[in-house]
Amino acid sequence: MKPIQTLMPESEALSAPAPAAVVRRKPLKLWQRVLQNGAVRLGGAILLLFILMALCAPWLGTIDPLALDPGSANLLPLTHAEFNSLSGETFQHFFLMGSDSLGRDIWSRTVYGARVSLTVGISVALLALFFGMLIGLFGGYFRRIDSVLMRIMDGVMAIPGILFAISLVALFGGTLLTVVVAIAIPEIPRVARLVRSVVLAVREEPYVEAAISLDTPTWKILLRHILPNAIAPLIIQGTYVCAAAILVEAILSFLGVGLPADMATWGNIMAEGRAQFNEYPHNVLFPGIFLALTVLAVNILGDGLRDTLDPKFNKRGS
Repeated sequence: MKPIQTLMPESEALSAPAPAAVVRRKPLKLWQRVLQNGAVRLGGAILLLFILMALCAPWLGTIDPLALDPGSANLLPLTHAEFNSLSGETFQHFFLMGSDSLGRDIWSRTVYGARVSLTVGISVALLALFFGMLIGLFGGYFRRIDSVLMRIMDGVMAIPGILFAISLVALFGGTLLTVVVAIAIPEIPRVARLVRSVVLAVREEPYVEAAISLDTPTWKILLRHILPNAIAPLIIQGTYVCAAAILVEAILSFLGVGLPADMATWGNIMAEGRAQFNEYPHNVLFPGIFLALTVLAVNILGDGLRDTLDPKFNKRGS
């Protein structure tokens, strides 16, 4: 007996939903994942704004940050009504953020101070990452020199960074190069220990052992197989080193043991304004706000990069 076939009406057959097609999304590239992170976009936007401000300082209504005008000493910041009443011809002659006790424009000194702070932060980060990477690579890969290098790094870490910087500046003078080197040296051991931990974990991987068994040159193993695994932690650590360097430079200048007092830096501006803080707080508040926003932006950027580049955090988005 043949089975009875039930035929679906043609109208129902046409209206029946088709099986859903499986849509496979292409995996996002690394730079796309980075740009999709909100913290990276927020911190990067603020930091980019300060970098542009530092580069375009001469065209932002500023004057010579070292120009003295005793007749305009201790002027208060402009109010909203005063700002709106300024004409194009007189704008550059008014003190937007007030003036200090010597008649120097706080707005101009603050904007030009961004150049010094960003230069110190980026330079210290690059120096610390470069030398810390070299020490960490060689220390983690070559067991014979590992104990010697790490004991030296432990000795450097035992010295407080501020005291080390003060001593070095006192010996060699308060130049920009001296301040950068003095801040970078205490940061090198932290970077070296980070890279060393990555090298110790990667050098036991099968593909590294296979490269060693094939007599691959050591420099190729370090550059092609081990170093790429340390790039992401280095980038993340570099942001925190940059933020710490900006703060340390401001602290040294505020204490009077950093860059020369006649140089426009955020620390110097706050140091000169602290004596009259009760009467003229703007001398300290404006550079302090710029300093806090810059450090905050760098830290937010570092947190976003950590969430994106760190494998432990990548699992949440996969």
